[in-house]
Amino acid sequence: MTPEQLKLVLETALLCADEPMTMNDLRRLFLEELSVEELSEALSQIQADWSDKGMELLELATGWRFQSRLSMREYLDRLTPEKPPKYSRAVMETLAIIAYRQPVTRGEIEEIRGVTVSSNVVKQLEDRGWIEVVGHKDTVGRPGLYATTRQFLNDLSLTTLQELPMLDDASAQAESVAQRVMEFEGEPIAAPEGVSDVTDVADTSATDEQTNNEKTND
Repeated sequence: MTPEQLKLVLETALLCADEPMTMNDLRRLFLEELSVEELSEALSQIQADWSDKGMELLELATGWRFQSRLSMREYLDRLTPEKPPKYSRAVMETLAIIAYRQPVTRGEIEEIRGVTVSSNVVKQLEDRGWIEVVGHKDTVGRPGLYATTRQFLNDLSLTTLQELPMLDDASAQAESVAQRVMEFEGEPIAAPEGVSDVTDVADTSATDEQTNNEKTND
């Protein structure tokens, strides 16, 4: 098989795939044994071939896939006028803590944020497929340990969590994750902390604000 034929087969399979394809998936396309190096070289060439097009080939946590470039978002959004949900500051901070400190319990998240974590916040992230319980801490009550999922990495176009910038400040971590979400969803996050401007999570900010007021009164 010539290099051009190899690229053609890979390109066709990736464009037709519903999910990211792993190296093992790609190797199964061919009867002859191909090395990872040969496939990687062909994939790199395909990336270069599409460098000036509206689609791009990316390596994600679960494999390789074609996706539209961010510059095409405003045009493609006209085909699906439904607006994606906006996420509150509480959701972004909770997601950032899990992403940077995982595995972490709900109590540890509350200790870092200084406020009670609303059940709606956790449920929204679970329903979105971005976090999951990966175990239980060996302590009283055996609380669940939360971690991000491969879906989280895929949606934010990350291969590993190490691609997130190393930040010490919790607020900076939240901003980093929020920026990734904004790029993926094509929508701004909600208003700054304490201002309720969210969809489907209106009671989240209220819960945090009430908790903060209680702490102030104490």
